[in-house]
Amino acid sequence: MAEARDAGLSAAETEHFITNGYVILKNCFARDIAQSWTDQAFDRLGYDPGNPDTWEKPIVWLDHHNKKPVAELAPKAWAAICDIVGGEDRIDGETKYIESKHFTCIEPLNWSDAFVVNFRMGADKPWQEPSAEHKGWHKDGSFFRHFLDSYEQALLVIVIWSDIAPKGGGTFIAPDSIDVMAKFFLEHPEGVDPKDFDFQSLIAECSEFIEVTGEVGDVIIMHPFMLHASSPNHSGKVRFITNPPVILKEPLNLNREDKSEFSPLELATLRALGKDRLEFQLTRPRRNEFLDSSPV
Repeated sequence: MAEARDAGLSAAETEHFITNGYVILKNCFARDIAQSWTDQAFDRLGYDPGNPDTWEKPIVWLDHHNKKPVAELAPKAWAAICDIVGGEDRIDGETKYIESKHFTCIEPLNWSDAFVVNFRMGADKPWQEPSAEHKGWHKDGSFFRHFLDSYEQALLVIVIWSDIAPKGGGTFIAPDSIDVMAKFFLEHPEGVDPKDFDFQSLIAECSEFIEVTGEVGDVIIMHPFMLHASSPNHSGKVRFITNPPVILKEPLNLNREDKSEFSPLELATLRALGKDRLEFQLTRPRRNEFLDSSPV
């Protein structure tokens, strides 16, 4: 593994990620920048934060407007991300352009205000705890063919820009889905295109479910195989998060000659498979939908 940075994960946090597939970091950035960016988001939408009658849509996906280098905005989170993937030198810092309902580009070195804003999605229905019966479970990555060792979405990151209380729209996650997805991808060396997943069948194999709550500045870094879903917001308060992708320069290497060079991400993948190392071979070419320039 690459040498840890000064503000990176502790040994206990690293082990928690390898074993459980996620780590929660508190107070990674200041409230003042979160307040500034969320205030501007209301202006961009034309909504009055004090008047719910102006909140026309229950949930909204915004494109980038403001952005800052992660290392400057949230150095503790950036150091942790670098530790988990095996070093900053393994991260692809080039801007990638995509077409999606959310953002038009991915900038792995920057975080932005490309918010997912949950005003009151599902508030008109009774609250239900996270479970396999909940609809909308998925794995992120609408822009590439998914393999066991894919590099295009190396981590699932949730950045919290507003306080999230229970029943406040916090993302549902299923930690034991990492094992389910790892075994699924091992059984499908041909890869799976985004529209070909049957996530409801996959989540049916899971039994561990968590509702993510937190405060402004908290960051949850997860294994990319973590199935997750939007949840109802019954709090009466607007929930702001972002989920910036992390892209690597190369696929995961699950068969390194020197075991000390395995990243925590690779070790977590191997642990999910019950293996010390693995020679993984594709049976179909990789495919992604990165564009040569902005679609706008």
